[in-house]
Amino acid sequence: MTYLNYVIGAYAVFAVVMLWDFVVPRLQIRRELRAARLRKTREKKPSPPVELTR
Repeated sequence: MTYLNYVIGAYAVFAVVMLWDFVVPRLQIRRELRAARLRKTREKKPSPPVELTR
């Protein structure tokens, strides 16, 4: 009886988890930086004066 399939599966799961740990934080950082840039541009634009009309 060999454990080849078990070992291959275990290494495959390990590789997927390591890849996930590598990629996901970078995606989160990219998303937060984009949100900060968008927020900065929104705050930079002056809002038009609000006039009350009837």
